[in-house]
Amino acid sequence: MKGRRQVRYWRLYLLTLVLGIGGSFQLGMQVSIMASPAEHIQSFVNQTWLRRYEVPVSDSTNMLIWSFIVSVFSLGGWVGAIHSGSLPVTYGRKKVLLFNNIVALVAAVLMVFSPMAKSFEMILLGRFLYGYNAGLGWNVQLMYLGESSPKKLRGFLTITITIFSSLGKVTGQIVGIKSLMGTEAMWPWLMALGGLPAILQFVTLLFFPEAPRYLYIDKGDTEGCRKALHWLWQEHDLQMEMDEMGKERASMQGQNVKTIWDVLTSRCVRWQLLVLVIPCAGVQFCGFNAIYFYAFDIFGEAGVAEDKMHYLSIGIGTTDLITITLCSLLIDRAGRKMLMGYGYLLMGVIMSILIVMLSIKDLYSWVPYANIALIFSVICVYGLGPSGIASILPADIFLQAWRPSAYVISGSINWLSLFLIGMFFPFLVDGLGQFCFLIFVAYCLFSAVFVLYFIPETKGKGMVEIMDDFNKLNYKNRGTETEKADFVMATKF
Repeated sequence: MKGRRQVRYWRLYLLTLVLGIGGSFQLGMQVSIMASPAEHIQSFVNQTWLRRYEVPVSDSTNMLIWSFIVSVFSLGGWVGAIHSGSLPVTYGRKKVLLFNNIVALVAAVLMVFSPMAKSFEMILLGRFLYGYNAGLGWNVQLMYLGESSPKKLRGFLTITITIFSSLGKVTGQIVGIKSLMGTEAMWPWLMALGGLPAILQFVTLLFFPEAPRYLYIDKGDTEGCRKALHWLWQEHDLQMEMDEMGKERASMQGQNVKTIWDVLTSRCVRWQLLVLVIPCAGVQFCGFNAIYFYAFDIFGEAGVAEDKMHYLSIGIGTTDLITITLCSLLIDRAGRKMLMGYGYLLMGVIMSILIVMLSIKDLYSWVPYANIALIFSVICVYGLGPSGIASILPADIFLQAWRPSAYVISGSINWLSLFLIGMFFPFLVDGLGQFCFLIFVAYCLFSAVFVLYFIPETKGKGMVEIMDDFNKLNYKNRGTETEKADFVMATKF
């Protein structure tokens, strides 16, 4: 029976693949792909500057331009995340993703023609557009998956967004090897690779229906929703799912549109907002990216040759991919709360040990090797828990009306914190050394306590059931009349 059930959802799995290749895969690839062409792009900036102004660019100016090329991706992601609150509601999830692929294609064209035009500004614009594509695509992909999946598969399917992101990182690291596309002649084509998954998603997504929950709850298209569910799930008995969506839609009458301000100020989603901000959107402060930054120094101290560092970074990315894949298999068994809560707790403990070991690295010859093991341990724990759960939990805890604005808040915090860490973490390392990890340890331990003691489990529950659990926190010592007045289940702009 289980095998038949899996075959029955093959179209839903295919939709997951299409959404992942053109969505979070792009984000992962664009994050990792920048390491390989760094020296070639900086050389191109210097040559362009010399041709324009007949003087070579100063080292400080060149580094500033390079830093902005890297960080403008995060600013583009922030803008994309902001637009993910209104565009998918107005035009639908599917149309927005089709438009988003055109953005990625424009970015790819800018990258290819930037050397011919002798303009590093085209690289800046291309990176901004790639960031916009990633910020918008990430949130809409989550909406599309969550609104197309049965609750028994919702956790597994939505966590694939992090699997594809990790796959994109590994792919970017592999194709960036100097023996492949990490050369001076090939770097523009390496930077334009994002156009390929965009083309693939644009062509294939045309054959899939709009998200069923969007059709019913936002558009009131009952028949269109039923047809979409039947096509994706290959089920005839859809009455239970239709009834649940009907309950959500029934409360929309006479209600105002829920905006970002509503999410920030409404009591009926106060604890959902805390979950959104602390353990989910703030995941950048868990220290995972800092581990990546520190890893190369630790590998060097262990005697790893510089020309082999790139292969070790591929090993880190592959470890992340494997553990996130394992998380997708465990999430509907172990539950979100346990994986995230104990994941943060273990990360805090391991990084505390790492701080001590980094402090005594010169005393014993075996310490650098122990530090390598600790780095891989942090990556494993991160992949098994916080990485995937932080991405999918907002889809579980917000109803249809609140979800787009909630994603705007989550995306804004995530992208801006990524930008700030990228800009200021090197200064923290210079000032604090290994003790900069204390910031991340404090965040992990606080998030662990918050998740384990306050967040209700969402595994196997419908949207209305989850809201009932959160209302016990939102309305302590109060009746349920207020919560009924505050609910709104569908959104229109």
